[in-house]
Amino acid sequence: MPVPSALVIGAGPGIGRAVAQRFAADGWAVTVIARSAETVDETTAAVRAHGGAVLGLRADSTDEAGLLSALDRAVATHGVPDVIIYNAARLRADRVGELSSAELLATLDVNVVGLATAATHLGPAMAERGSGSILITSGMPAVKAEYTSLSLGKAAARVYAELLAAEYGPAGIHVASIIVTDVVEPGTAFDPAKIAAVYPELHAQPRDRWELTRVFDG
Repeated sequence: MPVPSALVIGAGPGIGRAVAQRFAADGWAVTVIARSAETVDETTAAVRAHGGAVLGLRADSTDEAGLLSALDRAVATHGVPDVIIYNAARLRADRVGELSSAELLATLDVNVVGLATAATHLGPAMAERGSGSILITSGMPAVKAEYTSLSLGKAAARVYAELLAAEYGPAGIHVASIIVTDVVEPGTAFDPAKIAAVYPELHAQPRDRWELTRVFDG
């Protein structure tokens, strides 16, 4: 049987890296995409320690051409992914009215537009195959005025997940958002390794039990 593959976009320290390690430990081929070369190298090394094939690629989720190129390289190496994990986010503290239009758009580019780029580029091939999952790391279960742009971005990502589920769900693609309700920190109830276990679990769900949203509350 062919080796299943996972694609992690936003594979920095924390959830992204832990998810990549988890799939690698389960014998999957893994592609990790991150914005900086240093992060790519560190995550690739961490994933390789768990065995299996790993490809590290540098791309910024806000650079459409660069991200599309990385996605095509991932497919050329490991095939159309069985699971796409979108974990990229712009985390910043800001309140209503503090950001310029350009700054607000920049945060939305990371939090939701990059997701749209990846999902619509690879979704049709996954749908043609008739299987796969698109899993989106979310947060902010309730809006916070001190995190206005993040609240907007994560809400938009969850809505986009619903749109993707409506578009690709009938073809056999499971789309789900994972809402993490507190600060991710090793050694706590919100240890990234604990959160990472949710992703393969969601992927393995039978179609009649698909969850659209999973709340991880420790």
